[in-house]
Formats: sequence, C-alpha cells, structure tokens
Amino acid sequence: MKEWIVKSWTRVGLIGLFFSSLFVRSSVYAAGDVFMPPQATEVAVQVDSIYSFLLWASLISFIIVVGGMIYFVIKYRRSSTNQKSAYITHNHTLEFLWSFIPFVIFMFVFAWGWYVYDQMRTFPKDSLEVHVFAKKWDWKFVYKNGKESATSMDASNNKVPATLVVPLGKDVKLIMSSTKIMADSTDPNDRAVIHSFFVPAFRVKQDVVPGRYSAITFKADKLGEFYVFCAEYCGGGHSMMRAMVKVVTPEDFEKWLASEGSGATSLADKGRALYAAKAC
Repeated sequence: MKEWIVKSWTRVGLIGLFFSSLFVRSSVYAAGDVFMPPQATEVAVQVDSIYSFLLWASLISFIIVVGGMIYFVIKYRRSSTNQKSAYITHNHTLEFLWSFIPFVIFMFVFAWGWYVYDQMRTFPKDSLEVHVFAKKWDWKFVYKNGKESATSMDASNNKVPATLVVPLGKDVKLIMSSTKIMADSTDPNDRAVIHSFFVPAFRVKQDVVPGRYSAITFKADKLGEFYVFCAEYCGGGHSMMRAMVKVVTPEDFEKWLASEGSGATSLADKGRALYAAKAC
C-alpha cells in the first residue's frame, strides 16, 4: 500500500510540475517576453490577461478536483475486503455551491471576453480607413488619397512584402476583400479564395471572404514593424503570404502619406512592381 501511495503522489507531483511550467510561461507571456508576440495594442494586453486568468483558473480547478480525489481515495480506502461503504445522503448546499461557483466564473469570463471582443468590433468614426485587397498570394493596401502599398521586388529580384504604414495611437479601420490575381481574368484557376488577416502582436484576426467585405479595427500603441500572416489556408503559396505593419509617429505618417507615390520610380523598379503584382 505504501508503494502505491508513493507512486500516486509521484504522478501527482509530475502533473503539478507540468501545469506549473505552463503557468510560469503564461506569466512570461503577459510580461511580453519571447514566448508570446509583443503586445502592441491595448487589446493585446487584455487578450493576454484573459488567457492568463483562464490558465490560473484551470490550475486551481485541477488542484481542487484531482487533489481532492486523491485525498478521498487514500482517506476512505477499504481497510479490509469485507468492509462496506457507509451510506451517504445528499448535501444540497455543497451540490449547489459546486454548480453555482463555476457558473459565476464562466459568466464573468464570458462578460470579460465580450467586452474585449466589442472593442475589436466597434469602429470609431474618426478612424483611418485603409482598403485591404487579398489575392493569391499577396496583400495590397490602398489609402483614401490613392496611395498604394503592394508587394515589390528588390534589386536582387527578391520578394519584398507589402507594408501597411499606420500612425501611432490612431484608430485604424481595415476594409478587406478577396480578389483575383488579375481582375479581368477568365482563367478558372484564377479565382478569389478565402484568406485571413492576422497580426499576432495586435491579437486581431479577420477572415477575408470572396464576394463580401469584412472589417477589423486596431490602435497601435508601440512603434515598430509587426508581421502580418494569412491564417487561413489559401493554396500552394499560403505560407509565403506575408506583409508588414509599420507603426510610425503621426508626423512621419503624414509625410509618408503625402510623399510621391509615382513618378520618381525608375522603369526597372516599375517593372519589378508589376511583375510582383501580377504574380508572374
């Protein structure tokens, strides 16, 4: 019996160590270390807070349920093969509490999650609107003044992903649609497919569905460059469908937005851009 008890507690200790490592890592996540993408928006901080709360609540529940189970197994184990278990009646108070307390916790998490989700879906009226076009397998960003940011080729003919430039501390609304590689194409293989715009550092993700418009909003509070991925499998070039979000100061953004978008580009550079845009 003693050997069985030792083995049981050893298993519990290993499981507890595993869960403890998960929660240590979740705490590091919240601190913005290397285990999680950087938190570049307020929504990202709130999403990570919900994530950490759920992990800690799961750990506490695990300890209560599994620890209590092991305690009762040891305490009330049979001392002989002829021993009969005592008849135990219902405890209505206990049954109510172990149902009501989890219900309250679940409703709290639901309300918290809905509050964060509502922030992602509420579009401020003074938002900077940018149109996002997704195609196999590139992104293109078009601003209201006509300025575009699309995939290009560098001097070594390497692909340069499109960059979405946004100002720091400004609400941004992305209006997204899925398009063909060439708008007037009659090739049955050239068709709009589903994509998903995902910025890990912002904790925002939105599907881009053919035949309809979708939208997402964010407000970056950290300067720098952040990766954009397609989070929905869209074909053979899915893994290469990347872009960047570059967060700059409002002054630098105004200068960039007002800068020449054409005319100063050489014919060679225009050819590279066209080569990339048409997915040659």
